[in-house]
Amino acid sequence: MNPVIDLNCDMGESFGAWRMGQDEAILPFVSSANIACGFHAGDPATMRKTVAAAIRHGVALGAHPGLPDLQGFGRRNMDISPESAYDMVVVQVGALAGVAASQGARLHHVKAHGALYNMASAKRELAEAIARAVYDVDKSLVFYALASSVQAEVARRIGLTVAQEVFADRSYQQDGSLTPRKLPNAMITDPDASIRQVLRMVQEGKVATLQGGDVEVRPDTLCIHGDQPGAVVFAQAIRKALAQENISVRAVGAR
Repeated sequence: MNPVIDLNCDMGESFGAWRMGQDEAILPFVSSANIACGFHAGDPATMRKTVAAAIRHGVALGAHPGLPDLQGFGRRNMDISPESAYDMVVVQVGALAGVAASQGARLHHVKAHGALYNMASAKRELAEAIARAVYDVDKSLVFYALASSVQAEVARRIGLTVAQEVFADRSYQQDGSLTPRKLPNAMITDPDASIRQVLRMVQEGKVATLQGGDVEVRPDTLCIHGDQPGAVVFAQAIRKALAQENISVRAVGAR
C-alpha cells in the first residue's frame, strides 16, 4: 500500500487592503486549507472568499485560530490564561464554521496559528484549553498538532482525532520543536532541501535537527507556509516529488 500524506497550507491571511500569500495559486497543489479567522489575520470578506476558493478546488476546510495580534501577525507570544485561549478558539472556530455553512460546507479540521500553536505545543494547560474548545464546538473536527507534542497527546486524550503535523519549510530542534523564527536557519528556503526533508519524514519517519541528530515523527499532514517567498514553487516541487515516489496526497480521513 502506497504512503499517504495530507498537504496543508495556511491561507486567508490578507486583511483589508493588505495582501498576504498566493492562495489561488497554491490551492491546486494542497489537500487542506487552514483559514485565518480574523484575530491574527483575515477579515469577513477574506474568510468568505477563501472558503469559496477552497471549495472550488475540493480542498478540506480548516479553521486557523490565532492570538489577537494583527500587527504582529500572531507570531508574538502573549501571556494568556487557559480560559482566554479557550474563548479565543471557540469564537474563531465558530466564525469560520458559520462562513462555511453559509456556502453549504462544513469544517474538516482546526489548527492553531503561530505563537498560539507553539505555546500550546509546550504548555499542557494551554493545549488542554485549545483542544477542549475544539471538542466543545464540534468533536468531529480533526485536530492538527505538532507531531509528538504535548498538544497532540492532550487532544487525543480529550477524544479528538489528531493529525500529527510536520513542516516542509521549517527546521527542527532536538526536542522535536520547530526552530524559532528569530534564530538562524529557522526557515528552509531551498526547495531541494525541503523535498529531502519531506521524503525522509514520510518514508522513514525521521527528521534531522539543527543539532545534528534525528527526531522520530509519524506524519499525517505536512504544512507549507503560504506567506513565505516562493511558496508556490515549493508547493509545485513537493507535490511533484511526492507523485514520483508514489505517495498519495489527500485530506486526513478522506478516501
